[in-house]
Amino acid sequence: MKCAELLVKCLENEDVSFAFGLPGEENLELLRALAQSEKIKTIIARDERSAAFMANAFGRLTGRPGVCFSTLGPGATNLVTGIADALLDFAPALAITAQASSARRHKESHQYVDLLSMFKPITKWNCRIEAPATANEIVRKAFRLAVQEKQGPVHIELPEDIADMPAESSPIAASYPEHTVPDEKAFHKAAAMIKDADLPVILAGHGVIRGKATDELIKFARKTGIAVINTFMGMGAIPADDELFISTIGLQARDYIQCGLDRADLIIAIGYDPVEFSPKWWDGNKKIIHIDATPAEVDQNYNAFELIGDLSYVLKMLTDALAAQKDSGYFLKLKKEIENNMSDSAFLSESGSITPLQIVNDMRKALGRSDILISDVGAHKIWIGRFYPAYKPNTVIISNGFASMGFAIPAAIAAKLQHPEKKIIAAVGDGGFMMSMAELETAVRYKLPFVTVIFNDNGYGLIKWKQQARYNKNFFVDLGNPDFVKLAESFGCKAYRAEHSSELFPAITDALRQTVPSVIDCRVDYSTNMKLTEKLGQIVCKI
Repeated sequence: MKCAELLVKCLENEDVSFAFGLPGEENLELLRALAQSEKIKTIIARDERSAAFMANAFGRLTGRPGVCFSTLGPGATNLVTGIADALLDFAPALAITAQASSARRHKESHQYVDLLSMFKPITKWNCRIEAPATANEIVRKAFRLAVQEKQGPVHIELPEDIADMPAESSPIAASYPEHTVPDEKAFHKAAAMIKDADLPVILAGHGVIRGKATDELIKFARKTGIAVINTFMGMGAIPADDELFISTIGLQARDYIQCGLDRADLIIAIGYDPVEFSPKWWDGNKKIIHIDATPAEVDQNYNAFELIGDLSYVLKMLTDALAAQKDSGYFLKLKKEIENNMSDSAFLSESGSITPLQIVNDMRKALGRSDILISDVGAHKIWIGRFYPAYKPNTVIISNGFASMGFAIPAAIAAKLQHPEKKIIAAVGDGGFMMSMAELETAVRYKLPFVTVIFNDNGYGLIKWKQQARYNKNFFVDLGNPDFVKLAESFGCKAYRAEHSSELFPAITDALRQTVPSVIDCRVDYSTNMKLTEKLGQIVCKI
């Protein structure tokens, strides 16, 4: 057995079902081993960045490391953006890169760059396989570290000469540490802080979803009567139609829910990471309890008491310990105030033009509670994060921490592979679409029917929005686009164009019925962007 074959056996041992990547000369042995695998389906993408996004999304949806691979040189450097995205969105992923043989790494050589140094700052751990017999230990360690909190990407380098060498070892049985329990004194102090609070509020972050603690969060909130806010990454941690769910927070501006954070005398931050929403928007003197599997980040605006342990276990303990029902009347009034001030009528058009909120509403109407919406980065992400109601965890997937354009279509491919029974929509701007449109061919080749909705404004809409808000003018943001309908059809997709508000929902519902990938070119009217900015700029906390 060759080293590359042992590596693939180790991947099979870790229950890897998909490997995303591109072929190259220096990873021929790995490709040959993958081709022989009966357990792993190899998905060949059109770009390594997309392959990394696929692995990233797979890791977020399953909690298991998504695997991507490349050859050396430009193939490996193309993985970097998707792996960095996984780092800041805490997605477990494994990148496997080829490398030049040992005989030429000491000198200038064709396509050779130091990949270990390049991947080190964007991974939790990385390592070169230098002796074939160590491949089993390296793979086991990589998977173990990738899923430990905070979850994230790891990297293995496999030089072409090592891949071809014989290896006699065998895979190591998978094992993971037991869940951690909180310190007893810390637990009792946190419980006392919650009991003593007059107006506490829960801020639920992505860690709740990563820790599979959504059920315990809901039980804790309902038992105590404490209202819940979630971050963009925490959407679905509690159903959006639950009485105690107040709003999503995460806009880089003051939002109405800030009134609740200002008024609360205790913020219970559960599974919250500062990368999701900076605590600089809070009152720096606020009492905070940080409940997570890992200690809090150091931030002058986040001076929290820490309760560290497995989230499901900690929340269950708190639910059992706290019998008192808090009065959530203030937050329920605030919820009504938010609904009144941010009503649809303020952001919909009477002329028939298609506003971003209408697209968000029509996508929500067309998708079931368990279906998946994946958002690329752009102006549309703000509208989705702020207005799209999520009812279950991992039904809204957003590139948020690193905020990478081009994420949504590759992520939709991974989502459809993992959940073929679900309806899936990739929401993209025309800028992000042009960065990843080649993966439509990948979707067609693997027969993956999902819908891509393009928020088409012929420009970089989010930057245009920020320029308009700051300078009252725009520069360097206007683009020229091809005919997206003809382009999509040339890939073998079903394509639609929606220019009037009446055309959009029928197009989405018909697209979701197709057996091939579909693309909807939606001519979005972003004039309501500034209306949202103006609304948020006029916030007065009235209650």
